[in-house]
Amino acid sequence: MSVVSQPQADPTVIRPFTFEAAEADLEDLRARIAATRWPGKEPVDDQSQGVQLATIQALARYWETDYDWRKCETRLGALPQFVTEIDGLDIHFIHVRSEHENALPLIVTHGWPGSIVELLKIIDPLTNPTAHGGSASDAFHVVVPSLPGYAYSDQPSAPGWDVPRIARAWNTLMHDLGYERYGAQGGDWGAMITTSIGQQCSADVTGIHTNMPLVNFADCDMTDLTEQEATALARVGEHAEWGMGYSSEQSTRPQTLGYGLTDSAVGQCAWILEKFWAWTDNDGHPEQALTKDQMLDDISLYWFTATAASSARLYWESFKAVNMDEVACPSGVSSFPKEILGVSERWARTRFTDLRWYGAPARGGHFAAFEQPELFVDEVRGFFRTVR
Repeated sequence: MSVVSQPQADPTVIRPFTFEAAEADLEDLRARIAATRWPGKEPVDDQSQGVQLATIQALARYWETDYDWRKCETRLGALPQFVTEIDGLDIHFIHVRSEHENALPLIVTHGWPGSIVELLKIIDPLTNPTAHGGSASDAFHVVVPSLPGYAYSDQPSAPGWDVPRIARAWNTLMHDLGYERYGAQGGDWGAMITTSIGQQCSADVTGIHTNMPLVNFADCDMTDLTEQEATALARVGEHAEWGMGYSSEQSTRPQTLGYGLTDSAVGQCAWILEKFWAWTDNDGHPEQALTKDQMLDDISLYWFTATAASSARLYWESFKAVNMDEVACPSGVSSFPKEILGVSERWARTRFTDLRWYGAPARGGHFAAFEQPELFVDEVRGFFRTVR
């Protein structure tokens, strides 16, 4: 692995950053895939036991023989990337300033098993809206950080980097960049961090937008359910019964899990591929939502940075202590149809008490910016027009 950031006497100075995987690491990846010790074929005809053997073998062959990580590196390298120390940790981020006057600063946060890679297609439409069907008044200065323990941000060496602490770090980052007032957006862990920013730093944000709004279903009116609400409850129930194994492991024994995923490329691939299958808007195969290259860009980022264990530790830190208190700052919610935790507008209002925007796009799932970047951008623009 080859990482370049400019050393400074003051580590809190914002330093340029680039990354290039060593050729030896690429060769090692191919060798590990070729040497995989495969389990037997699943004894069922569906994916009820997890990723099917034929599916993962096909993707692994492509990863070994045809996939080109350098293309992803080139896309990342074309964007201005930086690191800066916040609260003792080097935080990596992309920062693209718009050329349009009065652009609104916006910090966009990914989750697990996502990364900065899932957000690449939304950066230019947000910063350069006139080239993508918007007006100059829709422009943003976009900041996309890597979560602590993910990708190129430092891995915490001590406990304590939970959701509220990351939210405060993001607020510090935005101020260090010269943004006194800004917007925040996120899905998955990014949704929780964005919500925490709205709770802790409401004086600093114009508003927050999330595509995975968390609400307490006990506070929601469950009478006269709409079709959308009934479908959302069914998805939540299915996820609770069949989809929580990964979070149980990551929130209790992330270190134990990390050995296998850090050592086995195919193991890391299958662990994330399952979520691309289960959480995207598809009819049985993840490639109906994301291309092989898109999935492998994200999986490869986890692989080359060896962050299987460190990324999972966020579950250990925060999964069992989710703050469900009221969010009183101006808020926007977009509930994509195949989101694992979808909500209706009336449910969203039980927690987001100053809800300025509710959107229910026709397509898309948990990785909304990855799957449907144009719809995602429309939702973000729509909300922030109400609070600029």
